[in-house]
Amino acid sequence: MQSHSTGIRNLDSKLYKSIEIPFPPLPEQHRIVKILDVVFENIEKAKENAQKNLQNSKELFELYLENIFISSGNNWDDKTLGEIATFRNGMNFTKRSRGETIKIVGVKDFQKNFWIPLENLESVTIDGKLNETDYLRENDILTVRSNGNPKLIGRCMLAGRVIEKISHSGFTIRIRLISNRNFAQYICHYLKSKIAKKHLIESGTGINIKSLNQVALSSLVIPIPSLKEQKSIVAKLDALSAETKKLEAIYQQKLADLEELKKSVLKKAFAGEL
Repeated sequence: MQSHSTGIRNLDSKLYKSIEIPFPPLPEQHRIVKILDVVFENIEKAKENAQKNLQNSKELFELYLENIFISSGNNWDDKTLGEIATFRNGMNFTKRSRGETIKIVGVKDFQKNFWIPLENLESVTIDGKLNETDYLRENDILTVRSNGNPKLIGRCMLAGRVIEKISHSGFTIRIRLISNRNFAQYICHYLKSKIAKKHLIESGTGINIKSLNQVALSSLVIPIPSLKEQKSIVAKLDALSAETKKLEAIYQQKLADLEELKKSVLKKAFAGEL
């Protein structure tokens, strides 16, 4: 339907004029339109319900997560992140860097991931060789340090088993727990909670590009139960996350099916099959 003229796309009027459109008698057109109006109205209502259910399934996990930390027990200790972890800013490099080539975790890798997608990372060339202090290790937590969208700073994800040289970009900060008395998955879940995200977003500085620093991270207070309780909480969260993802997949499929149904009804209408 489009022709090209000096690099600019133009609509081809001849092709449009050659399209044949089936025109049934006027009463039949009215009948088809009435049917389509009713069907499309019902489809839209079904889509609205599916969207609400999809949103509810997404919020279910966040509400449960929030409730855990709001109703923390009396025997839980309040610790600042600075008391239980060390921090290190990520690496800076340019296109002119001519040193070692390594895998790097950048801001684009975060999305809504809980685990760092170690198998899908970009390779970059850095200046010189990678210092061992910049290696990413299992159970390291990364958080977004700097971003043009203030709502994205403080996003975090956790490193699983690392089997090669991997580091992280200068727009991120590495959080490394000092003691194995704290469960990295529990800490990462807390950092993803609304309570923690609010603190981190509000701590961001800058006008055009918001930045989070190690001081702000260090001051974040985390309610910490026993290691056994931390692992129990994570197990419950993992189970709920799996169930909510199943629900999300069901409602996403329902929305896709409804869209296909709409196309199918239109096709039948113009084929005279209604």
